[in-house]
Amino acid sequence: MALPNPAIAHGTPMISFFRRALSSWIVLGLLVLVMIAFIITGVGPGMSGPGGSSERIAEIGGEDLHSAEAASRVQLQLEQARREQPGLDIGAFVNGGGVDQVVEQLIASRAMETWAHKHGMDASDRLVDGEIASIAAFKGPTGQFDEQTFRSILAQRRVTEQQLRADLAGDAIRRQLLVPVVAGARAPAGLASPYAALMLESRSGTIGIVPTAAMPAGAPPTEAEIADHYKRNIARYTIGERRVVRYALFGREQLKNVARPSEAEIAAFYKANAATYGAKESRALSQVILPDQAAARALSAKVKAGTSFAEAARQAGFEPADTALGDQSREAFAKLASPAAAAAAFAIPQGGTTDPVKSELGWHIIHVDAIKSDAGRTLASVRDEIAANLEKHKVDEALSTMVTAIEDAIADGSTFDDVVKSEKLAVVTTPPVLANGAAPDMPGWTPSAELPVLLKAAFEAAPDDDPTVETIGAGNRFALLDVVQVLPSAPAPLAKIRDTVARDLAAKRASDRARAVAQAIVAKANAGTQLSQAFAEAGMPLPPTEKVSGKQIDFQQGDRPIPPPLAMMFSMARGKTKLLAAPDNQGWFVVHLDSVTAGDPKTAPGLVEATRGQFARLIGEEYGEQFTNAVKKDIGVEKNSAAVTRLKRQLAGGAGGQ
Repeated sequence: MALPNPAIAHGTPMISFFRRALSSWIVLGLLVLVMIAFIITGVGPGMSGPGGSSERIAEIGGEDLHSAEAASRVQLQLEQARREQPGLDIGAFVNGGGVDQVVEQLIASRAMETWAHKHGMDASDRLVDGEIASIAAFKGPTGQFDEQTFRSILAQRRVTEQQLRADLAGDAIRRQLLVPVVAGARAPAGLASPYAALMLESRSGTIGIVPTAAMPAGAPPTEAEIADHYKRNIARYTIGERRVVRYALFGREQLKNVARPSEAEIAAFYKANAATYGAKESRALSQVILPDQAAARALSAKVKAGTSFAEAARQAGFEPADTALGDQSREAFAKLASPAAAAAAFAIPQGGTTDPVKSELGWHIIHVDAIKSDAGRTLASVRDEIAANLEKHKVDEALSTMVTAIEDAIADGSTFDDVVKSEKLAVVTTPPVLANGAAPDMPGWTPSAELPVLLKAAFEAAPDDDPTVETIGAGNRFALLDVVQVLPSAPAPLAKIRDTVARDLAAKRASDRARAVAQAIVAKANAGTQLSQAFAEAGMPLPPTEKVSGKQIDFQQGDRPIPPPLAMMFSMARGKTKLLAAPDNQGWFVVHLDSVTAGDPKTAPGLVEATRGQFARLIGEEYGEQFTNAVKKDIGVEKNSAAVTRLKRQLAGGAGGQ
């Protein structure tokens, strides 16, 4: 089990974090969660894989996993990663190991589903129906699941019902297998205390910087040197593939003849949804789920004997954040837990705790924190709300009809120009743009707000593909999109970027000189010279060094990452001096560690408990990972590494799938 190094965790690049996250059994459920996020928000690529034939990349228990499915998942995971690191592109994702990790997760997911089927475990259609009905994006104006909305959103996102149901069923099966395996993971205090002591450890040192800007300019580079630098760094000056696209936006503004709801429709809707607008009750609940009945009965007995539910849960290893469910209606809690658990939770008074109740997830013990009653609302008080919902529903249906009509027209042979003329839509044509929306030939050009979303689809399309209808935002606006021209990736002519190359070469030389100065300072400091004196003897004016000291836990407070020089200080040996590059080529840090004072975990028992909780999660992940490995071994997995390599090359456009 890989344990975290708290001294360097905050300085880890995002792609490394994502690779570690993907290796966890927890994200076996992320595969379905990312799809649901895509369905709800529309942010993400379509479900189609890369062009060309789809080959087998693995055989799992006699069933094949093909590259098209893996490519679709890679695109979804890339979008998820981009939320944390917006500049991440497919090349960096591939080279960072993202594709390998997604493939491994797909293999593990499929293996567990196959193993579960082999042993008679499955997710019922009723369970999947409940999961679908609970997705907010599929609710109609009544607040309940709406078949028309469901079909419309799936069509807009180009996701089939079969794909969605398979994902939800697989996720339910994996939960059934994994939750009992990991739920009982615990970490002894003796394991957590040394790591808590590291967080309390105090270190003092000295930090200085040799700025690149402090270096003498030197002689201007010659034309030959500029040309040589250009050739040596040709990848830096290569402009990626650019595309000219045109699109026509449409949405509610095109729907001018949608009838407003009548008073009779409003009254009928109110009557049909009396349960929604009538009196109802919600309860603030807390819950513990344990893997076996004996443990659940033991916790229940503690509560009955007078121990508070919160304290009994804490003794079982659960923090308040783990148990609090907030306000729940009976219907919502039945979907979250089970109908039996909901019946038990809504049958006891405020402050009461249920006996253990069994579900697919384990044994539930539920505590009622508070009971809230709502007397309901009259038709007059909700008339405007119902009217707005009904009107939105009518507009959504009309928009869905319009989208279907345009897609049918394209499928029947109509061109982009035919459709925009028929629908009276305004056309926008871009200059040649990169996938990020930049136009290298027009530096002052500003992309429209909707273009970044459209470019994702435009750069996935083949040059001769038919126009497509793309969803913008939450589905209130759409665009008919067409790829006009594809300009392949090529180096920018040196004559056009000569000044940029010259500046880059001058900056590199300044950075090299700053590194040489910093290395000389490091050598002197490691030979016994005081760091401040070594800086003073550098032969040029440099910023003064600074003394720093503190505990690791203090530097990690808040949302900001620990500065790299401080992170380095907490991973060095006492008395040593090291060199560290400053970000954005600004210079070189010189870090010297003066002293180390050990931390005492006895002074922070809360930190020890928090660390135990973190270790318990890590141990649970290890249990889950080992269980998954055993499942894969039992059913048999054969991976086609050559096919995975070809998939990586294809996704990265031949730029490095290694």
